This record gives sequence, C-alpha cells and structure tokens, in this order.
Amino acid sequence: QVQLVESGGGSVQAGGSLRLSCAASGFTYGDYYMAWFRQAPGKEREGVACIGADGSTSYSDSVHGRFTISQDKVERTLSLQMNNLKPEDTAMYYCAAQRRSPYTSVWYCSRSSSTFKDWGQGTQVTVSS
Repeated sequence: QVQLVESGGGSVQAGGSLRLSCAASGFTYGDYYMAWFRQAPGKEREGVACIGADGSTSYSDSVHGRFTISQDKVERTLSLQMNNLKPEDTAMYYCAAQRRSPYTSVWYCSRSSSTFKDWGQGTQVTVSS
C-alpha cells in the first residue's frame, strides 16, 4: 500500500525559504512519477512541480525559478525546496504519486491532480508579508 507522509511546512516571512519532504513507501520508486500540489482556501488544487522516474522535472509558471523538486531514490524521499517565498505561496502542500504505465516514458510526469491516485495528508505553508 502506497504511503506518502509530508513534513517541513511552517511559517516564514516573505523572501524566506522552506524545504518540504515527502517520505514514500509501499511501491517501487522507479515505477512511479511524483508531484507536489498545493491548495489554498477557496481555490482549486494546483500542481506546482512534478518529477519523472528519470528525474525530469516540470514546474508551474507561478513557482518556476523559485522552487526545486528533487527525489532521493535511496532514501525514498521527494523534496521541494522553496526559495523567495511570497504570501501567495500560502497553502496546504501535498505530495502525490502515480504508477507509470508500461507505455509511459521514464521522463513523463504530470501536474494534473486528476492523474494521481495516491496522496499524502498535506503540510501547511504560511508566508507572511
């Protein structure tokens, strides 16, 4: 059974940094692509970054250049380094994992929430101005 546990959220002032982690278990890491999503109150869930099985990445325009997604396959940990945080980054952040089909390239990943079956419980990030 896939388990995803996020940590690292907190409160920070604008311009500061946070590093989120997602401990993954219950699946073969190389068979999955993963992503970070966020959801602010009253807003739709937004895919901010994803990473393919081979380490290829994709970012939303809102975080490109400020956030970096990475994975440690040995430690089975997905990370999101967030720099130059803005008040609009305030949200609950979730990691998600989806098994790659045999026909899907190793570089493929998705930032669409409908793609993902397995989710963590979330970690809150609050950025004050």
